[in-house]
Amino acid sequence: MKPVVYFSRTITPEKVLELYKMLGKTLPGKVAVKVHSGEKGNQNFLRPTFWKPVIDHVNGTVVEANTAYAGERNTTEKHRKLIAYHGWSKCFPTDLLDEAGPDLELDIPIGKVIRKNYIGKHTASYDSMLVLSHFKGHPMGGYGGALKQLSIGVASSYGKAYIHGAGIPEHIWSADHDAFLESMADAAGSVVDFFHGHLVYVNVMKNMSVDCDCCAVAEDPCMKDIGILVSDDPIAIDQACIDLVYASQDPGRDHLLERINSRNGIHTIEAAAALGYGSRDYVLVEVQ
Repeated sequence: MKPVVYFSRTITPEKVLELYKMLGKTLPGKVAVKVHSGEKGNQNFLRPTFWKPVIDHVNGTVVEANTAYAGERNTTEKHRKLIAYHGWSKCFPTDLLDEAGPDLELDIPIGKVIRKNYIGKHTASYDSMLVLSHFKGHPMGGYGGALKQLSIGVASSYGKAYIHGAGIPEHIWSADHDAFLESMADAAGSVVDFFHGHLVYVNVMKNMSVDCDCCAVAEDPCMKDIGILVSDDPIAIDQACIDLVYASQDPGRDHLLERINSRNGIHTIEAAAALGYGSRDYVLVEVQ
């Protein structure tokens, strides 16, 4: 059967929770809630208050991992300060998955490019994961959604460099581009396997800039908000977002599509589908 993607054009915290409940999937045990904490100065990331109803519902712990590039999130000390500054720790229990080593090494036996993924050792404390993604453009990946959150987002600081470098961390900014995209697909699949499929994905198509929330200086959104999507399939939910952008008549659509297509963003979805942990074919169920 094709995976179901629930979709609503109403973008509110309450609607996120409603769609989550409609999916009917219970996340067992201790729930990690992966968010993007937002780089300091970024104006587009989704704030803690937006996510609060669904995070409270699953009794989750907000988790993040340190970055592999200069900024306010590349060390545990700075990242914790920024998490507090942005209000995450005021609203929820928080955890930096890679605040202390050694990393967990996940095997990827069928990986197209990488055969290992490196994630923070605290990840082993959790039984399931709620993946909350802000769908938008991205300077390297073309777009950011569920697959990016699973791969670059969950990876440790070292793991981020490893994925970006297609297995060679020293090549973080110089690896073959499609190999980087395929490495993201490889890494995302390893996280799905780690949690034995006990994951739910929420993509919110709001504040859609061509730039990621990791950019301290980001372009303002270039097109109108589209909606909220919820699924238990990371490939289907990202494909549905791409399809909704293409279907939009918004005048800013072409600017976002230029960013996605110029970076061959769809290739991450193609590579993930080839690995078999989700489907590009889906049923979109629109909810008022």
